[in-house]
Amino acid sequence: MTWTSRASVVRLSTRMALSLCAITLFLPADCPAQLLTFPKQELIDYTAQNPFDRLPDGRPKVPDELVKRARGLSSEEVWAVLQQKGFNNQYADGFQVLHPGTTMVGRVFTVQFMPLRSDVEDIAEAKAKGRGVPRLTNQTAIDMLQPGDVLVVDLFGKKVNGTIVGDNLFFYVMKATNSGGLVVDGSIRDLDGISEIDMPAYFRAVDPTPIGNVMLTGINVPVHIGGVTVMPGDLAVGDREGVYFIPPQFVQEVLDRADETHIHDEWTKKKFAEGKYKSSEIYGSPSDPKLQQEYQEYLKKRLEEIRQQRSSK
Repeated sequence: MTWTSRASVVRLSTRMALSLCAITLFLPADCPAQLLTFPKQELIDYTAQNPFDRLPDGRPKVPDELVKRARGLSSEEVWAVLQQKGFNNQYADGFQVLHPGTTMVGRVFTVQFMPLRSDVEDIAEAKAKGRGVPRLTNQTAIDMLQPGDVLVVDLFGKKVNGTIVGDNLFFYVMKATNSGGLVVDGSIRDLDGISEIDMPAYFRAVDPTPIGNVMLTGINVPVHIGGVTVMPGDLAVGDREGVYFIPPQFVQEVLDRADETHIHDEWTKKKFAEGKYKSSEIYGSPSDPKLQQEYQEYLKKRLEEIRQQRSSK
């Protein structure tokens, strides 16, 4: 990329510049990266603190066993670690929640749309055709999904013509991701049909119109969902309240701390059930040194049991 072209990108708005710098439509023709994605090395650079292996597209690959463990997380457990680390903008809420009794857990696959601007879209479509992609649509991204993914879509809160999927494509996403999930800052359609499909989903609205008057501007680039900057490969954890996006470097600590929290709650309720103590004597931590010692021994014993159970599976 020449200095002149770099300067022109800088003059774009901050949000537009982030995407256009990232996507290969605006990179040299001999760049080996996939269409509309961060080049793999760029994605590795922007997620350098990832402690795990990576997927072929460069996204961090939180291990399957940790993804499975994360299904037992509560919002409080996630928040406690992220808040301590200074990551205070990782929670999005205000969604309509499909299947609120089902926890959503998976590796984030991001997609970004922007309001249609024909001169930009015409160039993007021409460049895409030159690389063998007939059209840039929502299905361009959907067809890239892998098992374990959660599809996270920035549709800038759009309701009318902001429907990322209807029931047919929702079913496809379910099959492609093994029921990973969907989060869209936009809308869906065919809710009656979608509600019969066993995959968690979070969406702002429902509307009968098809997706339109938008253009696809990024796949697996940073996106904006509510008050969160979401990165490809984050671990999405959703419950009936909302969705946390956990950076990979914190996943192990969140889960380990959650084990301790579960044991603390277990012991606390056990002591309350005995009917011998006031709440202030037990919760949040026991005031009596003998009870403190009892709790520490209980914690050690239960952690060993939990680890043995996991290692035997």
